[in-house]
Amino acid sequence: MGYIVNVDVGGTFTDFYVGKDNRSITTKTPTTHYDLSVGFLRGLEECASKEEITLEDFLKDTEVIKYCTTLGTNTLLELSGPRLGLITTRGFEDTIFIGRGRQWADGLPLADIQDITNIDKPIPLIPRRLVVGINERIDYKGAIITPLKKEEVLDKISYLVDNGVRGFVVSLLWSFVNPVHERQIKDIIDEVFPEVYLGNMPVILSSDISPKEGEYTRTMTAVVNAYMHQGFAEQMSYLCAELMDKGYTKPIMMVDNLGGCSKLSRTKVARTHGGGPVSGLSGAATLCRQIGMPNVAFTDVGGTSYDVGVVAEGAVSYYDLYPTIGRWRTQLTTMQVTSIGAGGGSIAWINTLLGNRLEVGPKSAGSLPGPACYDLGGEEPTVSDADCVLGYLNPDYFNAGKMRLNREKAFAAMRKISDKLTWDEVTTALMIKRVIDAKMGQEVFKEIALKGYEPSEFIYMACGGAGATHCCGIANRAEMTNIIIPPSASVSGAYGAYTLDILHTYEMSRHIRMFDYATGAFLTDYDSFNSVVRELRDQAAKDIVLEGFTGKDAVYKLELEMRYGRQWRYTSVESPLLMIKGEKDVRKVCDRFTEEFSKLYGSEAAYPEGGIEVETLRLMVTLKLPHTPPVKFELGGTAPPKNSFKGQREAFWEKYNAFSPTDLYQWELLKPGNIIRGPAIIEAEGTTAVIEPDWTFKVDEYLNGIVTMKVKEQENARRN
Repeated sequence: MGYIVNVDVGGTFTDFYVGKDNRSITTKTPTTHYDLSVGFLRGLEECASKEEITLEDFLKDTEVIKYCTTLGTNTLLELSGPRLGLITTRGFEDTIFIGRGRQWADGLPLADIQDITNIDKPIPLIPRRLVVGINERIDYKGAIITPLKKEEVLDKISYLVDNGVRGFVVSLLWSFVNPVHERQIKDIIDEVFPEVYLGNMPVILSSDISPKEGEYTRTMTAVVNAYMHQGFAEQMSYLCAELMDKGYTKPIMMVDNLGGCSKLSRTKVARTHGGGPVSGLSGAATLCRQIGMPNVAFTDVGGTSYDVGVVAEGAVSYYDLYPTIGRWRTQLTTMQVTSIGAGGGSIAWINTLLGNRLEVGPKSAGSLPGPACYDLGGEEPTVSDADCVLGYLNPDYFNAGKMRLNREKAFAAMRKISDKLTWDEVTTALMIKRVIDAKMGQEVFKEIALKGYEPSEFIYMACGGAGATHCCGIANRAEMTNIIIPPSASVSGAYGAYTLDILHTYEMSRHIRMFDYATGAFLTDYDSFNSVVRELRDQAAKDIVLEGFTGKDAVYKLELEMRYGRQWRYTSVESPLLMIKGEKDVRKVCDRFTEEFSKLYGSEAAYPEGGIEVETLRLMVTLKLPHTPPVKFELGGTAPPKNSFKGQREAFWEKYNAFSPTDLYQWELLKPGNIIRGPAIIEAEGTTAVIEPDWTFKVDEYLNGIVTMKVKEQENARRN
């Protein structure tokens, strides 16, 4: 089998994980925001260099490239998308401008939300003058009340084109029940501007992007997708051409935010948003199942953000039904990964409004100019600068020696804070570490506790370039005493992509009352449920063939968004069956909902008097790709090999309130069974593990680093 290349574009670094047979190659290159393909190709060249072959030979022997990218998200942040026109039902032209009450805060960090005098609604992606209403109407049952008139559609199209639109979004009332009018409008546009004309423009239908109830969120999902679509398609077309010129002949697979991937040609661009963090969470779940760790808090400390996801009972069971993309609320269901503005590049600053309180983030120095210690022009004090001052980072071996750190610049950056607070540089660095560790630890604790679990029963998974550096401090503040650092921790998103299969998701809203409490009757119209599943499977059949598989290769999973009657919030439930054949099957579905609801909210919160309803059916179709399970090694002696010891370096430890000589080790030279007691620093090519006093590091049989607090060690000894 050839190389399986996995790429994750982050805010600071672009990560690579290449698998072949039972071995892997990893590398990191700075993200080139001016042109993401530059950093992408540099990383491929580094991977080829590690194999001692040319890039052309490397690509010829590559089976597949899986790609997580922020390209679409960047278009939203920069507001650099094309001018679009929105066609909607007459009388509802202001829907996306009115929005929802929460629209004021959607997509903002907590600090900005609290500053209510300065927050505002996001800038509209489509100006009001480019939104037109059509006199048409379909009711909630899908019946046509007011037919569409072609002449009116042509008139509105001409108006939008004359005002410079380069694409259309069509979102009509109840189109998710009956999309006939949306499709008629698309046919009219395609007739007026056929592909042979330079004026041909993309037409995005809300019923294609998100056929679910929710007028505002459905429309915004289509708008966001259309806004990102053209630029994304052009950039990816350019990248594909570059790869083909260098010998790559296979398709690029795009990683999505539901924990799967698909060919570029079969991908909705809105599905790529957040693909990297979701990929990391999926990889964490796969790894934990393989090594027998059911409850894990996955975290990724990058240069710009801190991502947190929960793996409970060996699976990812938490989804965001209405995720925010940029500052716009959508309804493309995604795996739930919480991100906050905290990472290695997070800038420390003094909040004068709160009595000169030290804050860290959410603003980041990014990759350019980056932290001051990068010596690329950055001057603001960051978390990485603090780590450099405290002696945790090796100036000569950062990112495997590809980037030399300037410790003097880090000290100079600390003085921007210390001079104002009458601290010295080391105290300032320590305070920055305390603040960022507490901020991240609180986020982990909250995410686990709000899901009804005890954080101390979870293992903290430290990923990302800076994850292992801060793992002990974060875990301690999250009240967790066990940590796992995978060997691919610094490239977790790319590793996660390696574990993914092809996944296609199809959704459709239908209101189905499964149980009526008043009469005690269960659903008898089984076809109201089964007909939707059949329609979703018919949609899937085409994609299965286009992905190069047959129906026999597909694995189907049905998820239902359910609720007790009169409740506002839905609960996502995996259906125990695809089709309903009788009352026994209906009861199984209702029982599964009751079980999941009670697990999330407690049995006391159940409201059976309202009945049980299904609102949306989601069919997930998986096509398995070849994967290599982790290699299990025999455990050896506890003493690290002599060649792994790199000497000592002065590092600051809060327990001693002083610098002290600290043992240094090279991660890649450690063997399964080796034990290192803190304080110690373990340097890897892509990260640095800082083992604080009272913590112990051990290499397990899968080459994971297992870090345990001394208190936990004593408890385990007593139990044994």
